[in-house]
Amino acid sequence: MSEITAAFPAERTAILTGAVSERGIGRATAIYLAERGWSIGIIDLDDAACKSVAAELTATYGVKAHGVGANIGDESSVRAAIDELEAALPQIIALANIAGVSSPVGYLELEPEEWNRVLNINLNGVHYATRRVAESMVKNRLGRIVNISSVSAQRGGGTFSKTPYSVAKAGVIGLTRATARELGPYDITVNCVSPGPIDTDIMGGTLSEERKDELAKDLVVNRVGSTRDIAAAIHYFIGEDSGYVSGQTLNVDGGLYMH
Repeated sequence: MSEITAAFPAERTAILTGAVSERGIGRATAIYLAERGWSIGIIDLDDAACKSVAAELTATYGVKAHGVGANIGDESSVRAAIDELEAALPQIIALANIAGVSSPVGYLELEPEEWNRVLNINLNGVHYATRRVAESMVKNRLGRIVNISSVSAQRGGGTFSKTPYSVAKAGVIGLTRATARELGPYDITVNCVSPGPIDTDIMGGTLSEERKDELAKDLVVNRVGSTRDIAAAIHYFIGEDSGYVSGQTLNVDGGLYMH
């Protein structure tokens, strides 16, 4: 196997799923990467909102950006969106699978519809985007894929979201490892970021100072995480210098889960 891999092109695109919500990890990551010169492709449910965020990134940071509305839980919708992004932007180097939904329903109250909804968006959607982007990355023999799991997967819940969420996010870790193994020969890395408590609306709404303090009691640092903490971890994994790291799960959780 050659030790020389393709160099990153000067113009390079990162596709982000779930980047419209103002307080979400996806939006913070879009800003973090745009600040550092990445072209940005955005996929989220609302097409107009995707295009608005893309226009804002271009106006603020001078980068190329394009947004497309798609249902992340529908493979044909995801494939069409990525086709459009690929045609509109420079070479796709990175994919960050960030889109997800929470699920606070207790196991004994869980209906099949809720189980399927959460698994479809939080796990199947990661596969759909990864599968399509991998096709292009394999041709170029270069790629970085980052998935978002959760400390809930590793601790069996104990967070706002319960069983189907934990199951889906555990599946994301398995998908990360398996695709890292299969795509590695094409110089594509696949890694995972596992957030702990982060101040986003997926935690059941904006966190009060009291709730932040309560959550921080379980941590070895003195605060809950910010979306920028996760964005920085994603930025590391998609960087040119992270090519020797693959199949890994990085916990960005204030020390909540040590392994």
